[in-house]
Amino acid sequence: MTQQSRRLIIVVRADPVICGHATEARGLAEVALTRGFDDVRIVTWPIDALQAAGLPLKPLDELLPYSAGITVERPGPVGDYRVPDGRHLLGMTGRLFELFTDGVPTVCMSMYLSPHANAVVDALRSVRAAGIDADVTTIAEAVGSDITNVVRGCLARGELGAAAALFTTYLANDRCVAVSQYTKDLIADEAEQVDRACGTRFAAEVDARVQVSYPAVDASRYTGLDASPERRAAVDAALAARGLERGKYVLFLSRVAAAKGADDLIAAHRDSHAYKTHRLVIAGTGPALAETKVFAEGDERVLFLSDVSDDEKPLLMNGCAAYALPSKPRPEFVETFGIALVEKMLAGGGPVITTRTGGIPEAVGDHAIEVPPADREALAAAIDRAVGMEPAEREERAARARAYAMRFDRTAVFDNLFAGLAAPVA
Repeated sequence: MTQQSRRLIIVVRADPVICGHATEARGLAEVALTRGFDDVRIVTWPIDALQAAGLPLKPLDELLPYSAGITVERPGPVGDYRVPDGRHLLGMTGRLFELFTDGVPTVCMSMYLSPHANAVVDALRSVRAAGIDADVTTIAEAVGSDITNVVRGCLARGELGAAAALFTTYLANDRCVAVSQYTKDLIADEAEQVDRACGTRFAAEVDARVQVSYPAVDASRYTGLDASPERRAAVDAALAARGLERGKYVLFLSRVAAAKGADDLIAAHRDSHAYKTHRLVIAGTGPALAETKVFAEGDERVLFLSDVSDDEKPLLMNGCAAYALPSKPRPEFVETFGIALVEKMLAGGGPVITTRTGGIPEAVGDHAIEVPPADREALAAAIDRAVGMEPAEREERAARARAYAMRFDRTAVFDNLFAGLAAPVA
């Protein structure tokens, strides 16, 4: 390692987890290699820990490789059975300490405050307490579930200390970002509640310091699928392998959770005129997959796919008559952006059907057919409108949607997020 080396570390639930942050981390890591970082590391969890947690995972044998120069580290647990919780977190914190103190100037970004930002802040606090001079700049990215799943739950249960500790950890970073304006507003609202309950002053600091940084998407993986007969043939071949036909199915491709609305989509599809002509494809895994399958039991017009690879995803998106993500707010989760919606708009094909839940309007602009959350009658009508759209209108809408979605390409997002932290582009 030369003196001129510069390192980027991203602490995240990385692949194989089905999560927008895993996609974003990969995108930022790849761009970092073109922006003066010659050592890029993704620090994440061991595979067996992810499996034990019950997280929705992609097929392990179909993960896309990272470019040379990107190292994925999965620190093992520290301690024995007498440390029932925190063993993996301590392993991660310890590894960050080692990376922070080896003399390489480092930018370290955490995605999800709990527990990833905790590991970063604890590691850096330990470095400084040990009297070691380390050149480390930290970025913490917050998502809605940091607030809805942690802070709101703490406030509802009267666990004020935990809520305050999360804000302290967040604001201890050099640069604090939120994945959408909706998320920043959500953070600010909850900070005010914590301030009222605890006498703290988090809200003013959140308002002054938190910036919006939208999730980074690799647009090149989704665009150009209609650019040549060869690319279109590749889409058709992928569909044929699944027993599907271009323009003859409605697609849901996301984590299958209660808040994503797959149950509403199945019911709406069943009530639509398109039911007889277009199949419904539910692609993904997640905590609500089993009950969603029960809800659709006996319906031969619904196809479940739980083994879709990263390579196949754009092809399924491009070939569908419509893509539906009828997300709805729930106490444990609110859609704070909608990366899959951006990916679909980049891929082309039929229009997007979604709701105005959370940060979705920021992801889709005015380029989606919108329905109220949990309104199955409106959703059925939207399906019929989408599949009955004339080809000229479909193509014109797809072109405008793709142009809008390009603002979320990983290069543009990286340059905004790392302004002043990356080497100038030659």
